[in-house]
Amino acid sequence: MNEFVASKSMTTAALMPVADFEAAIRAVGAERYHDKHPFHRALHTGKLNKGQVQAWALNRYCYQAAVPRKDAAMMGRILDQELRREWVHRQLDHDGHGDEPGGIERWLVLTDGLGLDRSYVQSMRHALPATRFAVESYVTFVREQPLTVAVASSLTELFAPKIHKERISGMLEGYDFIDDKVMAYFKRRLTQAPRDSDFALAYVLARAKTREEQDACVDAVRFKCNVLWVMLDALEHAYAEGNIPPGAFDPKTYTGQADPRPPMTHG
Repeated sequence: MNEFVASKSMTTAALMPVADFEAAIRAVGAERYHDKHPFHRALHTGKLNKGQVQAWALNRYCYQAAVPRKDAAMMGRILDQELRREWVHRQLDHDGHGDEPGGIERWLVLTDGLGLDRSYVQSMRHALPATRFAVESYVTFVREQPLTVAVASSLTELFAPKIHKERISGMLEGYDFIDDKVMAYFKRRLTQAPRDSDFALAYVLARAKTREEQDACVDAVRFKCNVLWVMLDALEHAYAEGNIPPGAFDPKTYTGQADPRPPMTHG
């Protein structure tokens, strides 16, 4: 028995030093964050037409609307009061609080500015099927994975400020139908994302106590990058290559109509 235990421990990978663990997390973003996707690069360099930008904003709304649901799923699992007190502002950042509009409202200002009817966007019925599947996979991941791993999945926020800065300057310069007002969501995230990611990174670095947990956290960041990447794959396939699935938003036939049905109650 002792020989078996000793043999097993010898084959277990050693715990990464904190600096190496953080470097492994950051390396995921350097390799596979969605700023490297062709559709994203086209968006930021003014190479998309208005219909393609509309399709991106409409589909991305599904993700924005899911973020507070993801955070609510996380909150229901947290026993540590201090962690709940820290995490709750994420949900309020997106849903809004009191007279303060949240990120979802700011995203709708963007889709308003692009000429999309709010009820049409909020229904989410006209988003790509792949978008909705990807978004719901993220909510499910956070609900079901160990808490530290679930927190780690948020660490794509480490890479977000750079992409927001590029988006603000690139879209304002590249599109005459984009103005400063509709970019309010991204301007607010320039301060929110670093605050959120600094806390989450410190939490993950401190709480992952085994190499297995560390590897699972790095994999969680990969998973989240894959969610964001596949959403852009779907947009590329539908709106750059012309393979729009039945029922999805079609810029050529969209007339600005409202959707009288209430928003979907699930993904």
